[in-house]
Amino acid sequence: MKPNIVKERRQSLISIVDDEACVRESLSSLIRSAGYKVEEFASAESFLLEGKWDETACLILDVRLQGMGGLELQRRLAEMGREHPPIVFISGHATEKEQTWAATRGAVAFLRKPFSDELLLNAVRDSVARACTETIPATLFSFFGTPRATTPKSHSIAGTRQKV
Repeated sequence: MKPNIVKERRQSLISIVDDEACVRESLSSLIRSAGYKVEEFASAESFLLEGKWDETACLILDVRLQGMGGLELQRRLAEMGREHPPIVFISGHATEKEQTWAATRGAVAFLRKPFSDELLLNAVRDSVARACTETIPATLFSFFGTPRATTPKSHSIAGTRQKV
């Protein structure tokens, strides 16, 4: 990979929308430690009003938020008629129906809390790579199951197959 492409990706903006301050701060610290710029938002509404959604290379978005939820924000961004940022959903309480809904509408990944730092960073890197190349087919959705699962599941991470 060319150094200037790596530099562009590292300077990419990652937006985090979660209504829990401790989650936002933790995710922000992790993402900054990987070299990305980060903006935090306490609500979907504040992201729509104040966020640089046109500049965001990856949106880390909680499904269940006070006020407008993450799935509704995904829908509204799509309705705006512009390219919306690649979305990595996070949730501790999402249903299979919500996961399917997000996937069919182009989410890049869906992570169940608690998830590992590595899973999140892989999803962010994949999102940024896709944003840089401007190709985000809905069929490339990656679902990462909960680490508490009793049976191993195979999931796609940036084109590779891995056991979780």
